[in-house]
Amino acid sequence: MKIPNVWSEGFNSHEGKKLELLAAEYSRLHELPQDLAEWDPAELRKKIWKSLGVTIDHKLDLDVRTTGIVQRDGYSIHKICYQSRKDFYVTANLYIPDGEGPFPGVINMHGHHLDGHLAGRVQERGHALAKLGYVCLCPDVFGAGERSIEHGTWDYHGFSLGLSLLNFGETLMGIQVVDNMRGVDLLCSLPCVDPERIGATGASGGGNQTMWLTALDERIRASVPVVSVGSFESYIMTSNCVCELLPGGLTYTEEAGVIALIAPRAVKICNALHDICRAFAPSEMLRTFSRAEKIYELMGVRDHCTYQIFNTEHGYWQEIQETMLGWFELHLKGIGHGLPVKRPEFTLMTEEEALVFPLKERPAYITNIEKYCKKKAAELAELSHSVSEVELRQKLGLKAVTCSGSKRYTTVDGWERYALLGSDGRLIPLLLKRGAAGEPVTVFAGPCGKESLTGTELFREVTGGNGSIVLFDPYACGENSTENAYASNFAEYSRSLLWLGMTLQGKWVEDYRIVCDFLNTVLPGTEIVIAGYKDLAPAALLYSVFQNNPIKTILEKGPASLTYQRERKDFFTMGLYVQDILKIADITHLCRMAKGTVRQIDPV
Repeated sequence: MKIPNVWSEGFNSHEGKKLELLAAEYSRLHELPQDLAEWDPAELRKKIWKSLGVTIDHKLDLDVRTTGIVQRDGYSIHKICYQSRKDFYVTANLYIPDGEGPFPGVINMHGHHLDGHLAGRVQERGHALAKLGYVCLCPDVFGAGERSIEHGTWDYHGFSLGLSLLNFGETLMGIQVVDNMRGVDLLCSLPCVDPERIGATGASGGGNQTMWLTALDERIRASVPVVSVGSFESYIMTSNCVCELLPGGLTYTEEAGVIALIAPRAVKICNALHDICRAFAPSEMLRTFSRAEKIYELMGVRDHCTYQIFNTEHGYWQEIQETMLGWFELHLKGIGHGLPVKRPEFTLMTEEEALVFPLKERPAYITNIEKYCKKKAAELAELSHSVSEVELRQKLGLKAVTCSGSKRYTTVDGWERYALLGSDGRLIPLLLKRGAAGEPVTVFAGPCGKESLTGTELFREVTGGNGSIVLFDPYACGENSTENAYASNFAEYSRSLLWLGMTLQGKWVEDYRIVCDFLNTVLPGTEIVIAGYKDLAPAALLYSVFQNNPIKTILEKGPASLTYQRERKDFFTMGLYVQDILKIADITHLCRMAKGTVRQIDPV
């Protein structure tokens, strides 16, 4: 069935621009102090750790296991794994110069190379550092390299895969921080490493890891984050990875605050003039640098914080590597003036040489994101859930939004067309087809827009009966979406809202509230049935949970659980994820909490 649009053209960028404006407001609230007495790095670190959702145990046995050694001229590469958390292992290559040392140590973090430490650009830094007398650890990030779902089939750990950790209360960024801090534990435990001379570097996602590791681990004496420093404000409505997400981060800090946490230790920020990612643009980096350098000035170490912009595209190119080498020679060895050092010659390892485990022969004790989520789900299933509606509201980031007005347009093919105005300024396009007096009205929404609902079982059922039906496009969906919002997995909206302390599920729950407020004025006394399709099914269920009076709720093709399942990764989107929600309630618990009855059609 063809149904009409409410508007002649969609309202594609309205909500995204509002998020950008809110981010700009937050950014300006987080100016750094002009007096060191007002600077409280310990309190900021405490907030960051809370957002990361993870903890670290430095006393846990590293249980380093070596599977092989590759010898090169003047150094060797050890193929290892180490225990980051209990029964949670990190695969890595460890480059060690010949001789007794003690040598400076460097942790070298890769970005979005799907093959992790195997990638040539990542290896280059390991070989170069080892030839210049550094012990270099190159770990795989969770969900990439030899920590992918299938060994030898290298995954991208972003989108729903990486964000699935959030429902258990953890973040991909937090797991990376712990893995890398335990990598520093490993370096400091080696007799050949001087624990007072530890450096950190990486590019893109690896540069992001470099910044967070250095800010949170004061053992890092010098660092070089490459093509990664920008501003948190610029992350909003751009295409960054979920491994660069700090939930609620923009509500209490800007990136300058994180860089300032490094002071008085040495950091050199390297950006690319031709980087296509707005979040890593030199202009955004300079905004952050100009704020953070004030803390360095107050500490009397202005020369410990600097930057360089290279006439390159995004990447860790040879000239940037040579700049990094010069920075480490100065700050980890006390040699030279920090000027670039020529990169030595070396031969890259083949994949077979670099692999910690033979292809397709990874042992079962090396976990991946999918397996880890299943383990966490099993642990939570054994717990008794004491669910608080107040806590649920907080997790969703719910606002007290109501319907403050409506605009009616010409009726088309029996559909009354409206635009509803929320008290926060949002617009909701809505269609109403009236049925017989005294029959209920079914309020129905899905993530792909109103027209996609016409092929559903519930739509056929309601339109074949005597009741009324409402179809509306919720936040970022249908006429309210950017052209690729659903196709892009709601990546920009979900990440942006999480940075700002909100969630897509929360926005959709608010939309149901606005629509029901409206219906109580145009169809007073009519029974309202709440229905949600696919990603909107949990939102409809959550709306029911928050009601005072019984209400009928219908869920079609909604998730049977909020835990990650690879088989349905392309069916649902990043709109399903709410930090910590599985510690409070899964779908079965929410169904029991719902006011009235809940009917599920083909749960997935």
